[in-house]
Amino acid sequence: MDFRRKQALLRGNKYNSTKHKVSKIIELSEALCYLSATPRVREGIVTGKTHLGVLEGSLRQASLSRAAARAVAGLAPEDFSVETLPNPGTLPLFNQDVMDAGMPESVSALLLALSRCNALLIVTPEYNWSVPGALKNAFDWVSRVQPGPLADKPVAIWSVSPGLLGGARVHESLRHILHSQDMRIMAKPEVQIAQAQTKIDVAAGRITDAGAEAFLRRQLAFFARFCHSMVAV
Repeated sequence: MDFRRKQALLRGNKYNSTKHKVSKIIELSEALCYLSATPRVREGIVTGKTHLGVLEGSLRQASLSRAAARAVAGLAPEDFSVETLPNPGTLPLFNQDVMDAGMPESVSALLLALSRCNALLIVTPEYNWSVPGALKNAFDWVSRVQPGPLADKPVAIWSVSPGLLGGARVHESLRHILHSQDMRIMAKPEVQIAQAQTKIDVAAGRITDAGAEAFLRRQLAFFARFCHSMVAV
């Protein structure tokens, strides 16, 4: 259904048969979802493709979480095109004095990359039961730009850890930050890759555990549907 037809439906066309009414009610529902969607989500509905930005939480080159982030492109369904965003380690510590003197090039590069994305996947370790400092710093920089470049964009989280809990505690801390940016968080299914050293080949950047790989593929497929159907409140 094209955009003009959706608008025409919302103006209240008359229908004759009961069967025709049911069909038009379904189309009307689709039109309401389409027209209430944010522009970026609406673009995804039209093209059937969502540009997914992958944001890493770790700075270490040989980290388990960065290896998992590199694996995303090979696991994602065709609904996604995948881009790894500039690593938070490229950014200076947030300082209003620095910003007042001119936005650092590394921050501008991250903002530009975010502007290309329809959705965000954060792949991160857990540090001291919370969010890694560099990742929090990235959000501190991004939050200073108005209108917010993350507002209304869907987001999912993967936590990665060599421990038994899989970095579970970072999810709650990170959600507080994402809510502050008006992002649309996919709450479930959660991804917590525990004992990740037994499931990830760091050098190759791939998932080696069949069960973990299957679960990650399912979660990404679910996230694709979440992105495709998400509408603005």
